[in-house]
Amino acid sequence: MIALAFTLILSACSQSSSSEPDNKKSSGKLEIFSWWTGAGEEDGLKALIKLFKEKNPDIPVENAAVAGGAGTNAKAVLASRMQGNDPPATFQVHGGAELNDGWVAADKMEPLDDLYDKEGWKDKFPKQLIDMVSKDGKIYSVPVDIHRGNVLWFNKKVFADNNLQAPKTFDEFFKVADKLKAKGITPLALGDKEPWTATMIFENILLGTLGNEDYQKLWTGDLKFDDPKVKKSAETFKKMLSYVNDDHSSRNWQDASQLVSKGDAAMNIMGDWAKGYFVNDLKLKVNEDFGWVATPGSEGQFMIITDTFGLPKGVKNVKDVKQFLSLLGSVEGQDAFNPLKGSIPARTDADESKYDEYGKQTIKEFKEAKLAPSLAHGSAAPEGFVTKANQAVNIFVTQKNVNQLIDSLNQASSELKK
Repeated sequence: MIALAFTLILSACSQSSSSEPDNKKSSGKLEIFSWWTGAGEEDGLKALIKLFKEKNPDIPVENAAVAGGAGTNAKAVLASRMQGNDPPATFQVHGGAELNDGWVAADKMEPLDDLYDKEGWKDKFPKQLIDMVSKDGKIYSVPVDIHRGNVLWFNKKVFADNNLQAPKTFDEFFKVADKLKAKGITPLALGDKEPWTATMIFENILLGTLGNEDYQKLWTGDLKFDDPKVKKSAETFKKMLSYVNDDHSSRNWQDASQLVSKGDAAMNIMGDWAKGYFVNDLKLKVNEDFGWVATPGSEGQFMIITDTFGLPKGVKNVKDVKQFLSLLGSVEGQDAFNPLKGSIPARTDADESKYDEYGKQTIKEFKEAKLAPSLAHGSAAPEGFVTKANQAVNIFVTQKNVNQLIDSLNQASSELKK
């Protein structure tokens, strides 16, 4: 598996000498490495690069994006380059375990406390967010966005035509799903050509069933995966899968979103990059063509995914990288990027007038809700566990064997920090 290769390469990175010759290191070009190649994310990245070029016309910039949802392909390319002592000038990385237990632990990142002090950021980003990009008291990356992972999207016309209300509990979800199925409408769209999308459904079921505190205990080893509440979550997941489209394994997340937009399916569980796709690519209107609620049982919770960029060790153009990171963390930079991507700003003082109805609501709820790190996107657990969890979920989607899923997760838990 790609992610397993990534883990092995990280191990090799951590053992490499910091005194290696730098003849393979990046040139003076500001190479911005990400996996933002589709939907609103590409529009947001291009807007950010355009703004940077306007402010820094003498710095050559390369958009080195690699296609693949959730960074599946990009992470493998990045790991290979880091092992070969050829880091990009800066790269996209999820805050949390992916950053801290991966690249920081491998001694591949420079701390950015000086930049935070210079820009006055320590009181502009929420403390919980700064903690997600920090290790051993040092800050290692700059968050550009906040995505919410626990969102259930629905086609408003399908719901109105069938006199249905958006479900807020699991019982309500299954009652709605049964009514839709009886009308010949696919209740839940899924596109798990890449397995992380199904893992997102499962992590949201875990959050809605366990609650925030017990959900977080899973990733510290304080709650075991054979706990009855985890097994109940797996049973709910199994039941939910009986309502998805038959061709789910041949679709990606955008294809699943299209099913909802066309009314061929009624609901979809996906992060709010889906909103960017609905609006920018499919030209749908917020709260007219589609609506949203928190996934069942998770109201008042916020499954957080944050995209961040840092400074790899060994790059030559440190000053240019910090110029880009300064823009990335600024109000202007965040407000150029996030409205297009469908995310909200990581800063607490951004201009809310630039955001649509969904954005304004999410900004408010981000300040009030209890944050929970995403497993599917590498914030909750180390890459080794994420890989094994994705494999286990992928098998479960096909075989629907609850005991096998629980056993696989239990075995994988050796990857978690104790």
